[in-house]
Amino acid sequence: MKIFQSILILLLFFTSYPANASRDTDSYEGNIFPIYAGNGAIVPSQTTLEESLKNERVSVLFFYLDDSSDSKAMAPVISGLDLIWRNNIDLIALTTDELQTGESASDSNQPNYYWNGLIPQTIILDSHGEVRFDKNGMVEIDDLNKIIGELKGIDIGESKFSVKSFNEYNSIISEKE
Repeated sequence: MKIFQSILILLLFFTSYPANASRDTDSYEGNIFPIYAGNGAIVPSQTTLEESLKNERVSVLFFYLDDSSDSKAMAPVISGLDLIWRNNIDLIALTTDELQTGESASDSNQPNYYWNGLIPQTIILDSHGEVRFDKNGMVEIDDLNKIIGELKGIDIGESKFSVKSFNEYNSIISEKE
């Protein structure tokens, strides 16, 4: 019996397949925030858009899919916003799977009211619920910081942050050199 168990264990080790996660492909490896941004605390969001609007807070909506290379590339930027502005804004990252029903929302308290059907999409709402930024695709963290700083009454000046890859999967927010 011990020989059979030993053989079985050896077979398991020698027949395992390597993990093939890649930020540059539209493949699904799991939630993009812990894998590509090292921050699994972003999802699920700590608040809803309705609560954020009710509390008159600046809201950042990020619409994404876990199997989108562009969404994977944006994950470190969104994670960076969370690190920089954590207590000052509401960051609401939403996978669009459940929004793809074809129904358009007429209630501005619901996130799908703002989603244009493309991913990734980043939207910044001021404390009164007005759209101050809306862009699809890659967005620079400096652009987002500048808008959030203006909305919060903080002079950002020259941004000192950048997103740098430190391996093929993860990126970090660091100060510019």
